[in-house]
Amino acid sequence: MAKLKIAVVFGGKSNEHDVSVVSAAHVIRSINENSDRYEVICIGITKKGHWLRYIGSVEDIENGKWAEHPDNTACIFSPDPVHRGFIQLEDDGTYSNVKVDAVFPVLHGKNGEDGTIQGIFQMGEIPFVGCDLLSSACCMDKDVTHTILEAHGIKTAKWQSMIYRDMAKLEERCREMEQELGYPMYVKPANCGSSVGISKAHNYEELKAGIKAAFSHDQKVIVEQEVKGIELECAVMGNDEPFASTVGEISPANEFYDYDAKYNDEGSLTYIPARVSEEVMETVKKTAVKAYKAMGCSGLSRADFFLREDGEVILNEINTLPGHTKISMFPMLMAHDGISYAEQEDRLIKLALDRSEVDYE
Repeated sequence: MAKLKIAVVFGGKSNEHDVSVVSAAHVIRSINENSDRYEVICIGITKKGHWLRYIGSVEDIENGKWAEHPDNTACIFSPDPVHRGFIQLEDDGTYSNVKVDAVFPVLHGKNGEDGTIQGIFQMGEIPFVGCDLLSSACCMDKDVTHTILEAHGIKTAKWQSMIYRDMAKLEERCREMEQELGYPMYVKPANCGSSVGISKAHNYEELKAGIKAAFSHDQKVIVEQEVKGIELECAVMGNDEPFASTVGEISPANEFYDYDAKYNDEGSLTYIPARVSEEVMETVKKTAVKAYKAMGCSGLSRADFFLREDGEVILNEINTLPGHTKISMFPMLMAHDGISYAEQEDRLIKLALDRSEVDYE
């Protein structure tokens, strides 16, 4: 039986490029454990947005040196289903068709998990791991996520949103937020992941500064009322019949679980399983699956929660392409439940193929 060719796409122009390459190294190593079934084709996107076919070591992907490899070749994805994959552009002006059976996009943030690249893959009729265009876009936009989850009876933090053209009314909007939400508040770009651009506002001046800073990352900003409680995370996998992992607990080193706490600060602690009751554990798992279905997710996601002192479970956000670094919760939670890293990637690829209606005969 011929091996399935899996294109792992990594990097990208987003401010989460560095996280993406570390995640990609983990994914590639895990897929390679099933080398009898899969052949990995590495496609890297530089910080300037150039697509390259990469044939070097996994280590150089992880340390960021991959983009300088002398054997890199320009490579673009073709939205034409006839090509079933990529067009590799040679230095002499010729080109070749690099056909693949599925794509594993290990891309975080803008253009990677917001539905942009998912739409391109859908046009090309290539199976890909993870959520489709619509669910990716909805989950990436925190304002839209709040709206959909609220409509399905899933509790989230109280929030308000603001678009960039409202900056002329910044002072007025800040006063509205003070009255509706109260301090402290969390200010977030509506469409960024990995806690990029998030700040905590304790007063009016910090609120204004936080909003201005968040607008440097996105054209829409969301401001949420603070929810105090234990931070919990739950991984979900599947298409029509998704299942939830055990629940993990985060004890951040910083005031909140920001980018540094997630990826740089060794003072943050994780507990798997979380130090909560079985009742809370089941509530989180059921809510994670309910939210997954409400948002139209498929493949995988990680749902993040707060457990308040009164026992109420609040859903914070859903990540459709959660990190796959060595300290990322999604792979660790699934591994705790007995699904090895290699089996995780194997299942995700099969879910992508099962969802596809493409005829390869």
